[in-house]
Amino acid sequence: MRRTLSLFALAALLLAGVSSAQPPVEKRTGEKAAAKAVVVPFEMLKSGHMAVMVKVNGKGPYKLIFDTGAPTTLINNKVAKEAGLLKGKAGPAFTLFGSMGEATIDTLEVGDQKAEKIQAIVMDHPTVEQIAKVLNTPIAGIVGFPFFGRFKTTLDYQAKTMTFVPNGYEPPNVMEAMMKSLLATDGPTVLAPSATWGFSAAKGSDADAAGVTITAVRPDSAVAKAGLKVGDRLLTLDGRWTDTLVDLYAAAAAVKPGTKAVLKVQRDGKELKLEATPAAGL
Repeated sequence: MRRTLSLFALAALLLAGVSSAQPPVEKRTGEKAAAKAVVVPFEMLKSGHMAVMVKVNGKGPYKLIFDTGAPTTLINNKVAKEAGLLKGKAGPAFTLFGSMGEATIDTLEVGDQKAEKIQAIVMDHPTVEQIAKVLNTPIAGIVGFPFFGRFKTTLDYQAKTMTFVPNGYEPPNVMEAMMKSLLATDGPTVLAPSATWGFSAAKGSDADAAGVTITAVRPDSAVAKAGLKVGDRLLTLDGRWTDTLVDLYAAAAAVKPGTKAVLKVQRDGKELKLEATPAAGL
């Protein structure tokens, strides 16, 4: 089955700290939704995204990307204005990439499937605009979880159709929950390392070369006992690549204290394998 690309994975403009793959805790409505299946055609764009024709508050149709990884719905500024989403709304305190803040869509129709009271972000998404420019086709935004979370959604890539069956689920306001989390002022969280290794590393000017350079080794540390030396080029740690400091941090953090791990290093033109057992953190 072909996989579509999530624009939120590509851009991550508004959703730092929120996983788009995991919807919030479910809240069921008391209403019984009619289990009538509605079939909607979609277009597979050359970018690998699905596109559907959408009406916003009866205006349109507009072409939007249907993104199964998007935790919210996006409407560009032009369509929001035409659909009356900005009437009586003051601009946000700050803007990001043309964002005009949050709005409620009274009716959002994806093909023949209609949903009401859909929360959306009004903004000119730079990734969407770039895709539209490259494909030379107008794209007005993204259909995300606030819409498709209300349905059991089935995708047929051969027929290029999606089938919606109401499931009685009312998605919560993801952006509101995110902002509350970001603005929480309960004080700092102090984290202690799960394991200590006893070395420092740097990438330096050789950004294209494999691995990172060891710049310091603490005496009597796990890596000192394993034979790691300043100037060694660390290529992998416990089988994970360490081509960047981010890679190195992720690899080191994945090893549990007291667990033996292999460090592959390059020294004097030769590759060596060292075994180190990191100690428990503070």
